[in-house]
Amino acid sequence: MLLSDQAGQTAAKIPRPATLRESVIEAIQELIVSGQLKPGQHLVESELAELLGVSRQPVREALQQLSGEGWVDLFPGQGAFVHVPTLEEADQLLAVRTLLETESARLAAQNAGEDGVRRLRALCARGVAAVRSDDVDGAVATNSELHALVTALSGNKVLAELAAQVARRVRWYHTPVARRRGMTSWEEHTALIDAIEARDEATAAQIMREHTEHTRASYLESRAGQPVEPTPKPVRRRRRTG
Repeated sequence: MLLSDQAGQTAAKIPRPATLRESVIEAIQELIVSGQLKPGQHLVESELAELLGVSRQPVREALQQLSGEGWVDLFPGQGAFVHVPTLEEADQLLAVRTLLETESARLAAQNAGEDGVRRLRALCARGVAAVRSDDVDGAVATNSELHALVTALSGNKVLAELAAQVARRVRWYHTPVARRRGMTSWEEHTALIDAIEARDEATAAQIMREHTEHTRASYLESRAGQPVEPTPKPVRRRRRTG
């Protein structure tokens, strides 16, 4: 008799290590999110393979999967390009983020406790230091950590899973406006943490709603006047002669 037939029980799956393709996907996503690969940039398999220290095959497979997930666009006869988010999809994703994180903040005010507040304040201090030293990458990364911690402190695992699904793309959208938001963003974080510490659910929710809406507005303003979906122009290198 199979284990799955015994009283309806099934054996726990053994976690498997990440495949090379998964590692390459993760690496390319990080290059895109961090801005090292720009929206609309032509992605050359051989160059990515050399950069990541792998063969072209896992890079090709990764680009195919990233295309299906909306990170990369594939054009017949032209190749792969970093996806340029349309205003509509960015607006929709950031609107969903507002809904999820507003509820996260409200629940965090219920459940965070002293240790949770202490961890939030430590992240906030690190973010302020990053802004003061003009470390945009550090500020963006710390911002993501702080928002993830607020969601974790909500105590709602389903909410945390949903928020995690959009977190990396939100970080991608936040990077271009991090310098514009500057210290104001961290002042809003401080007010949010104060509300969570005071267990003021309504205020925490309101501050998070306004905070995420400010980021949304800043991103849309930064894209004003830009083409919705620029036509890709592949960079073709001349062959060396002689």
